[in-house]
This record gives sequence, structure tokens and C-alpha cells, in this order.
Amino acid sequence: MFLNCKYAFTLAEVLVTLGIIGVVSAMTVPSLMQNYQKQSYVTQLHKVYNELTQGFMQLVTDKNALNLAETGITRAQDMMPIMKKYFKVIQDCDTTPVPCFADTYRNINGGSHNLTTRGGKCGVLASGASFCVFADALDTGTVMTDDFFLQLWIDINGQKGPNIYGRDLFSMFVYPDGVIDDYNVNPECRINGNCNGGGTVRDYRETLFAECLSNAGGTVTKGCFGKILNDNWEMNY
Repeated sequence: MFLNCKYAFTLAEVLVTLGIIGVVSAMTVPSLMQNYQKQSYVTQLHKVYNELTQGFMQLVTDKNALNLAETGITRAQDMMPIMKKYFKVIQDCDTTPVPCFADTYRNINGGSHNLTTRGGKCGVLASGASFCVFADALDTGTVMTDDFFLQLWIDINGQKGPNIYGRDLFSMFVYPDGVIDDYNVNPECRINGNCNGGGTVRDYRETLFAECLSNAGGTVTKGCFGKILNDNWEMNY
């Protein structure tokens, strides 16, 4: 008689179990999705970074130069032919970000964010990333005097969202030795430790990161890219 007995969960037990699973999912899934999105952004950013680094180094090799400063480029305007030669540029927007970039951007704090190139040259790479390339001293047509060689604005996925500075929109600085880093993280800072305001490279990047968080608009500034470098290519903000 006892061999024919069947054991099963009651309806109440099943409902309690499903309820617990639902609560745990509601608590963990949003965090998992957020982390996945952040990692996706960083992966795309790293891909563009590698593409740019390799292209600029190839430029130095082809010019038989020791560094980018010896390649003969003296104006930001000269960079678009270079970009088209060393990278797969599928769209040229000249000096206007739109339509290569989205119409509007926001900051991490939710404020509006404007893109004003001040003479930079903009386009779209075959990977789907948008770029504007310029440098303050070069836009006037004078010989470069800044410590960085060029500044780049990169939207890793073009017009696609979220269109937020620090998520898919970044500012990078290319230095004469070919290294791409954040603002004023030049060879003197990286190699000799003489960073703006003192401290180490990591200290300076962390200080610069405050500008990424507090920027209220106007133009693409700095700080987010350096923070990602500090955290070994992770978006911990």
C-alpha cells in the first residue's frame, strides 16, 4: 500500500517558491543588465582605441618618423585625408557633427550636452563609431604648441543611444608619442610623474574624473576616459 504513495509540492509551496524567485530576480536582474551594458560600451570603446592606436603608429612608420610630431602635420584640417587613408571612413561630415553624431546628448547627471567642433573635422568609421578630430592650437592654422597632438571626440556607436557623455561619447587626447590618454596625461606625466597639479598619473586621472561627473554642458570635455583607464578598462561609475 505504501509503495503507491506519491509525494508532491502543494500549491502554496509552489507559489511561495515562485514568489521568492520573483523577488530575487527583481533585485538582481537590473544590476546584471546595467553591468552588461557598461561592459558592452567599454568593449566597443577599447576596439576603437586599438584601431586608432594602430593607425597612428602606422602613420609614424610610413613617414619614417620617430613620433607623430615629426610626421609633418601642423593643422587639424590636415587630419581628414589622414583619417581616410589609415582608417575606413564611410561618411564625411566636415566641420559639423550632425549627421555623423546624434542631434542631442546628455551628461551622466542628466543635463543637456552640446557638440561644437570649433573647426574640427568629423566623420564615421566603418565600425560605426563617429569621430571629430581637432586641437585648439591647430584650428587657427598655426604650428602646434599644445602638449597634446590632437584631440578626438568619439561616439562608439554613432547616432545610436544612449547618447550620454561618459557612456558612449568620450573625449581622448593623442600625444606626440602616439599614446592616447586623457587631458594633460602627456609623456612628462606618464613617464616622469610630473603631472598637472602634482601626484601620480592615477591621482591626476581621478581628479580629472570629477569634471566628467559635474560637466553641465557646452562641449565634450574630459575625465571619463581616464577613469576607465585607471580601472583597467572597466566602467565603475
